Amino acid sequence: MASSSSSKHKKIAEEEEENDEEEDTVEEFEVFDDFTIASSWERFISDIEASCRQWLADGSKNLVDKGAEALDRYKNLYRVKKELKYGGKAYSMEFNFVKPVTARASCWDDDLHNMQLSFGVDDFLVIAPLSANGVVLDDPESTKLLSSVAIALSNCGSNWPAFVPVHDPSRKAYIGIQNMGANFTRRFEADRIASQVPVRLMHLEGLYELFLSKFVLSTTDFSTNYIKVQFAMRLTYESPPYDYEQEEILESEIEDSVETETSETTTSSRIKKQWDDGCPWTEWYSAEDPIQGFDLTTIWRSRTIEGSHEMAELENTSSFDAEHWLLTPIVVRDMVDDSISKFVGFASQIRLLISAFDASFGAQFLEDFVAAENTGSDNSKSTANVPPPTVLDRVLKELFLDGTSSNANAQLENRNSRVIKGAPLQSLFAQFCLHALWFGNCSIRAIAVLWIDFVREIRWYWEESEPLPKVSSSGTIDLSCCILHQKLQMLAICIEKKRSRENDQTFFDCEKEDGISSNKQVKVHKDLLSGSSIDNDSSLKPEDSKRKMKLSNSSDQKKFDKTRRGSAGIVQSMMLLNSFEEMHAPYTQSAPLMTEDMHEERLQAAEALGNTMGFSGQLEKDILSSDMSAFKAANPNAVFEDFIRWHSPGDWEADETGSSSVNKLNWPPKGRLSQRMSEHGNLWRKIWNESPALPISEQKPLLDPVREGEKVMHYLETLRPQQLLEQMICTAFRACADILNQTSYGGFKLMKTKVDQLYLTIGSSLKSLQGRQHNDKDELVGDLKQLCTVFEHIEKLVILATSINRKLADAPRLSEAIFTDYFNFYLPKMGTGLTSICYDKEFDTKQEVKIRERDAVAAMFPPPSVNQSWRKVLSMGNLLNGHEPTQREIIFSVNDTVSNSHYGSKISVNGDEEVETYHMYIRGTSNDLWAALSVTSWD
Repeated sequence: MASSSSSKHKKIAEEEEENDEEEDTVEEFEVFDDFTIASSWERFISDIEASCRQWLADGSKNLVDKGAEALDRYKNLYRVKKELKYGGKAYSMEFNFVKPVTARASCWDDDLHNMQLSFGVDDFLVIAPLSANGVVLDDPESTKLLSSVAIALSNCGSNWPAFVPVHDPSRKAYIGIQNMGANFTRRFEADRIASQVPVRLMHLEGLYELFLSKFVLSTTDFSTNYIKVQFAMRLTYESPPYDYEQEEILESEIEDSVETETSETTTSSRIKKQWDDGCPWTEWYSAEDPIQGFDLTTIWRSRTIEGSHEMAELENTSSFDAEHWLLTPIVVRDMVDDSISKFVGFASQIRLLISAFDASFGAQFLEDFVAAENTGSDNSKSTANVPPPTVLDRVLKELFLDGTSSNANAQLENRNSRVIKGAPLQSLFAQFCLHALWFGNCSIRAIAVLWIDFVREIRWYWEESEPLPKVSSSGTIDLSCCILHQKLQMLAICIEKKRSRENDQTFFDCEKEDGISSNKQVKVHKDLLSGSSIDNDSSLKPEDSKRKMKLSNSSDQKKFDKTRRGSAGIVQSMMLLNSFEEMHAPYTQSAPLMTEDMHEERLQAAEALGNTMGFSGQLEKDILSSDMSAFKAANPNAVFEDFIRWHSPGDWEADETGSSSVNKLNWPPKGRLSQRMSEHGNLWRKIWNESPALPISEQKPLLDPVREGEKVMHYLETLRPQQLLEQMICTAFRACADILNQTSYGGFKLMKTKVDQLYLTIGSSLKSLQGRQHNDKDELVGDLKQLCTVFEHIEKLVILATSINRKLADAPRLSEAIFTDYFNFYLPKMGTGLTSICYDKEFDTKQEVKIRERDAVAAMFPPPSVNQSWRKVLSMGNLLNGHEPTQREIIFSVNDTVSNSHYGSKISVNGDEEVETYHMYIRGTSNDLWAALSVTSWD
């Protein structure tokens, strides 16, 4: 074989020399012929040899350092290229190599290149023309290329295998050669049958016989019992798409068996179900399922086969008997590649809201955007951006439908939710913002129309004293929320107090009318019994009558003032100074509720109206006066010092030398007011002297609900567009994040951490939006859109995590491991740029399925239904719940010891050395078959 190869090379060299003699006409004029000048073919070989020697000298480490191309799909495979010319054609020679590793990859390692897997090699060369398809079509050219590389590698002393593509590109055919030293040579060939695969090659037994035919003359003449074939197999199954509609029909049939349904109910029950039914976001949009299915790979590790009957048995073996199961999700491409289709979700709608915010600077009032003559952007004037009145009415009905209060889902809030100064998810303003995101494509004009009608509806609730839906009236205002939510809370409280006042007034008026009528009847009855006239005192002089009335009123008032009223209970260990009576704590009015902007006004009042006593305006004086009146009513015999001891203990300086026991013998205790309370003209004492003894039931309320309610309505009706949009953006981010946070995705730790971080990122990013001045509007809008990109990444991952968890709910470890793999794959995309990165690399990481998890995975391959049950008569076998593998890969190999080989020779070698003499890799289905064969021969 070696001699035939040498004669072929010699013949090719002679042909090249003849061509060179014809071309070099100039040499005819020379006196002698210079035979040291090489032919073009020899120069071609020399160029190949020079490149190979350089790569050999550099080694894999230096080649990587010099910029060798890393093949993205493979972790440890690199490539260097060299362009060569020969015979007027250009060729590309590629050297594919792996960095040194501690252990060689197994035959089914996903990190193997197709050439490595097919031919069982590590480093390899591929030489092909620089043409459109890079394939050599004629035998002479392919033979010459392969011979050139073989000679060059032999001269270098390299044992790299070399391959040349041949035939039609669709066949993916190769020929190759490898010099394995002085004794052995390996030859390679691969080809494909793209259609009409012979029946026998669809089954393992036929493929086994195909392999034997490469070295056994006849299965009848040569006993196969003495040939031990190593066999390994990998099967890939693709889960069928889940039929939600079929499940719904089955559920409907079950319901029909229990009770008879009306035709209307039956029709509605057969609406096609979506994969994300029941997810929190489905109230606003339906997301495409990011998991199209799963690829299940089952692997049978190497085993020895001694007969075709074993292959027939193996074809009928259950996939549960495979040593390994590996699972990988089929993820839609637009999860990473935004050029395929734009993601529609909360993030995309918030981007539109930010665009509306950008346009809001163009007018002072929202009505300006509604008016047809508005000179703002063309987008704001477009009537297409405002839905018809029927849609507007439906949205308002949903908004003001009395439902869950804002505190109902407080336990579902993320612990970081309040770092975003928005409104709670179930609150009225948060629901308004969510509806606005999808109303009229969230244009500034659509928002203006919706807001004006929204405020008009709130005005009706205020004027009719009807409780405001979705707003808590518990008596507190959450200052961690946006101003608009605080204002609506204030309005809800004012409505509640206004309703209470109106009810009390109605009750008082009824009682008053009943009381006057009753008193008149009693008085007339008494007068008739005594025989006196109603005006029997008319004989008194006016002066006497006036004096008598004054004495009577004074006596009644004094008696009334000494009556204890409004006591909340006894104050332990405290007695009144002058009367030695137990001190009673009064019921007091709560401090008036204030929103954040009211607190700011209060601080400004403190700076402008503050005095030496630390008061900050009339409000504090009214509160103190109310407390003093209530204290007097609860303690009729109290003095100013008693109030100070109860209300401000720090302003009472007790004499520590006196006895600590409380009794009449040592009472009153020795002590004094503090210096600030004992100063002449002290304002506290003045207020004490002016405050009447009145319990809170008889006092004027500190909060005037009518006045404060009208203030809120004025704020809502005159709110500037920019101020509205600022608070809408903050609330939209918070509400949408809260919806994602409520999603059940199996408690994946990475996802939980990312959602928690999202709140902090949003909170810190929106601080610039909540400032009073926006010096650079364009920069602010850019930052907000950048924040939308971050939000979109998390939103996509939450949807992905939900899909994985729903499909693998019975295998929590496996589902979280798969999500972690994809999260690490997706992580490089999660930058903060405005444009999303597009990746050519597909996610193909496989996750090992534990034995206890196989039933959960097999459940994704339900037995075919009646309509799906037919199968081709000629099946490949190895069915999984009735499903045929989408791809089958097999490796056959035979090893020989050198001493026992029919290639034996007298050359001294190690008798224990084994050589893989035959290696065949087969990949395909019943309609497609690709086979690669390598044969080792003794030269």
